[in-house]
Amino acid sequence: MSSDSLPPASVEKQPFGRAADGSDVEIYTLVGLGGLRAEIMTYGATIVRLWVPDREERLADIVLGYDDLAGYEAGRNYYSAVVGRFGNRIAGGKFSLGGTDYTLPINNEPGGVPCHLHGGPEGLDRQVWQADARVEEGEPVLRLAHMSPDGHMGYPGNVLLTVTYRVTADNALRVTYGGETDTPTILNLTQHAYFNLAGAGKGTIEDQILQLGASRFLPVTRGLIPTGEREMVVGTPFDFVAPRPIGNQIGDEHEQLEIGGGYDHCWIFDEPGPDKRLVARVLERKSGRLMELFTTEPGVQLYTGNFIPEGEAGKAGQVYGPRSGFCLETQHFPDAPNRPDFPSTVVHPGEPYFSETEFQFSTV
Repeated sequence: MSSDSLPPASVEKQPFGRAADGSDVEIYTLVGLGGLRAEIMTYGATIVRLWVPDREERLADIVLGYDDLAGYEAGRNYYSAVVGRFGNRIAGGKFSLGGTDYTLPINNEPGGVPCHLHGGPEGLDRQVWQADARVEEGEPVLRLAHMSPDGHMGYPGNVLLTVTYRVTADNALRVTYGGETDTPTILNLTQHAYFNLAGAGKGTIEDQILQLGASRFLPVTRGLIPTGEREMVVGTPFDFVAPRPIGNQIGDEHEQLEIGGGYDHCWIFDEPGPDKRLVARVLERKSGRLMELFTTEPGVQLYTGNFIPEGEAGKAGQVYGPRSGFCLETQHFPDAPNRPDFPSTVVHPGEPYFSETEFQFSTV
C-alpha cells in the first residue's frame, strides 16, 4: 500500500456481548501502519477477524470464526482462540509431576481413545481475559491477562497468564505468551487460528502452498497421541521441506493420514533453540498473500480442519466445511508431560514461561 493511503496506527474498543457467566466481553481493533488490521476479543483471547491486503491492496479477513459471541460459546472448533493451559493432547488426561499424580477432564476421544485436549472443556479459550491496549512506538498493542487458579481443570498452581498481541509496522501479528506460577506446573500455550489466505469462506486451503523447516514429524496412535517415534518426512506425504500444495498428497493411502482424517500432526523443527526464527511459509497464489511464521517453539501442529462440520455457518453468511482453513499451532510436543524424552513443558516458580510467535504478511 502507498504511504498516503495508510491509516495511522490505532486501537479501538467496542462491546462484543455478555458471556454466559455474566462477564462483559470487549473486542479491540488494532490497525497497523502497514494496513494490517486485527480484531481481537477478550473471550478466549480470540482473533475474531484478521484483515490482510492482497497484491492489489484489497483487504480480506483470513481467519475462520463467527459473527457474535454466542457462536464462539457454542462452537467446539477453537476458532482462533488461545488454548491451554496445555495446548494439544494429554493421553488419558493424566500426568505426574514432582511425585504427585494429576487427573484432568477428558474432552476428546479420537478413535474412541479418551484424552485431554487444549486445556479441557473450560480451558483458556473459554475464559474472559482482562485487557490493556495502547499504541507503543507507533504500533498498536493489546495485552491480555488472566489468573488461572490452582486446580482449575485439574492443573496445579495459581498461574498469572499473559498474551500480548502487537501489529507491527511491517504487517506482522506478533503474539507473546507469558506465565508465572507459585508452584511447579505445566504450560504449553498456542494460538489456534484457522487461516485461509484466499479469505475466510473462500473454498478449501488444499491449493495453498506450504513449506516447513522440519524434516521429522511425530507419528500418532489411533488416539492421536504421539507414539514417541520421530519419523523422517522424506518419501512420505508429510514432506513439506520443499514448498508444495497442502492438499497435494492429503488423500494418499497412508496410515497416519487415515488416523487424522488428513494432517493433524506435530512437526519437529530442524533448528530448535530459544531464539525466534523463520520456520514456515504459506502462499496463496491467486491473491499473492504470503504468510511467514517465526517462533521460539520447537514444533508446530499442522491441522487441516478435517473435522469442521460440512455446511457450518461462519462469519458474514459464509459456509465452512472440512479443510476450509489450516492451523499452524506453534508449541511444545503433544503429551510432553508423559514423555521425558520430549522437550519439557514444566514451569517453576521464579522461572517465568515465555513463548513468542509472529505471523508476517506480505505479497508476491
